[in-house]
Amino acid sequence: MSAIRKSLAKVEIALRWDPSPAGTPANDLDIVAAVYAASDPYGEPVYLVHFGSRAPDGTITLTRDSRTGQGFGFDEVMTLELDRLAPELGRVVVGVVIQDAGSEAAGAGRKTFAGVAGTGLRIREGYTDLATGDFGEVARATAATVAEFVRDDEGGWSLDARPQGFDADPQEFARVMGAVRG
Repeated sequence: MSAIRKSLAKVEIALRWDPSPAGTPANDLDIVAAVYAASDPYGEPVYLVHFGSRAPDGTITLTRDSRTGQGFGFDEVMTLELDRLAPELGRVVVGVVIQDAGSEAAGAGRKTFAGVAGTGLRIREGYTDLATGDFGEVARATAATVAEFVRDDEGGWSLDARPQGFDADPQEFARVMGAVRG
């Protein structure tokens, strides 16, 4: 996945995956967005948006959530209204993390994207796909950033959709996902 585009307004991040085989624990993938101040784009996020939350001003919402991957097409969808974000906000990083609490206790290690079948990601504005792909580039990771939106000096937003993998649980991922991209 890779795409660069200027002056983005309303963007949708959509995630899909296949349900786990019968008799095995459910695969639960979650979209997470971290919003950073223009004055400190790599510091602590101003706020996070994930399941059960939304941006304080309603500009970023998780409109569809799945804990199993069961459904038709894309199972989890987040909408970002970049053109409505306050001017003091200058960077938004979107990632996907695997919720996998049970496997470490069983001694199997954390589940990686390689262990989740049928993954797919789509970043779209209106009916235009800005980036599409799966998690093959980060197959050994347990979490990955999938989009970085940055505001330029004129107020327009651009997208960097190169995935970056992390070996982190959901709490750790929320702390490290905004690091400078490698």
